Amino acid sequence: MSLAVISLTLLGIILGGLLGIASQWLAVEEDPIEKEIQAMLPGSQCGQCGFVGCAQAAAALAKGEAPVTLCPPGGKAVAEALAKKLGVQADLDGHTEQVPQVARINEAECIGCMRCFNTCTVDAIIGAPKQLHAVLTDICHGCGKCLTSCQMDAITLNPVLQTTSTWYWPKPEPKVISKEVAA
Repeated sequence: MSLAVISLTLLGIILGGLLGIASQWLAVEEDPIEKEIQAMLPGSQCGQCGFVGCAQAAAALAKGEAPVTLCPPGGKAVAEALAKKLGVQADLDGHTEQVPQVARINEAECIGCMRCFNTCTVDAIIGAPKQLHAVLTDICHGCGKCLTSCQMDAITLNPVLQTTSTWYWPKPEPKVISKEVAA
């Protein structure tokens, strides 16, 4: 019995050491700007930008293959921050600011086909085949993928209702105090 324990322990130590050496030897260097850009993006992985997730969008931004206005959920603030980070001009003329939205399912029109359930990237839609479906509004990030998959047009995107849990105090504008007034 002790021989088996000792042999498994040695095997674990040897294989662990080999994995440690392999991780150092096979390490892939990442561009640090990609990590910084990815941290600036919302991280909802919604795909509204045309990329699979925020990591792919950050890689495209770092290489200069995508405009800084690619993220609809991030809005104007993220576009301006990305432009400042990358040192480019952000063309925000045609950009419209979106309000946060969530999907809602009209139960009278829902037939329970499960198409919206299968396209939701964050599992915000609950239901069963041939049963009514509902949206968990706390999880839904309003990407709109379920809108295109619903054959009955039973899903709509509605603005998030302001409640005590969704309302935020606006940030104050910084005051510039001139040297003459301060003296």
